[in-house]
Amino acid sequence: MKYIEIDEELYRFIASKTEKIGESASDILRRLLSLPMTDSEASQPVAVTVSQPSLESNYQPNSLPDEPELNATEFQFSQAQLDEQKGAVGRFLFALSSLQQQAPSKFAAVLQVQGRGRLYFARSKEELLQASQSSNPKEIGNSGYWVTTNNNTAKKQAILTEAILALGSSETAAQALANQALPTPVVSESTASK
Repeated sequence: MKYIEIDEELYRFIASKTEKIGESASDILRRLLSLPMTDSEASQPVAVTVSQPSLESNYQPNSLPDEPELNATEFQFSQAQLDEQKGAVGRFLFALSSLQQQAPSKFAAVLQVQGRGRLYFARSKEELLQASQSSNPKEIGNSGYWVTTNNNTAKKQAILTEAILALGSSETAAQALANQALPTPVVSESTASK
């Protein structure tokens, strides 16, 4: 495995060019640079370490970790696929399913996301219904994880932010991703006064 260091802005650009869930940075760059795609088993993956832009070179041979720590920039949602979802519930479920696919071994951490006396995630529909008959539980993809969906969009956004944080993201990135999935509606003065 090869390591390269890129700044945050470049990483976000590459991530914004994702066309499908699970597409690697190498595949994205090959597509953008019109290079031939290689057999995934034959090619060696490249791990990308994201750093803040600096005036000085940060390159230090063999100083990068063997397995990069989970960081905020490792999560991404396909905007095209988000736009295909129906309503806030569809976008909410798609975002959670995307997170589960991107971090399957860590996804159980979302079970710790709870409200004051309120259960948001569970391993079964029945568990959520026992906690609240009005929870309207939905399965997150085919993951075996369930989430309550009877909250307003702002609450869904807050729950999604907490889930992303529970998976190891920074607060800034978690809020940005949650806002991408469930944009905060803009309320104009004329609408607010009605």
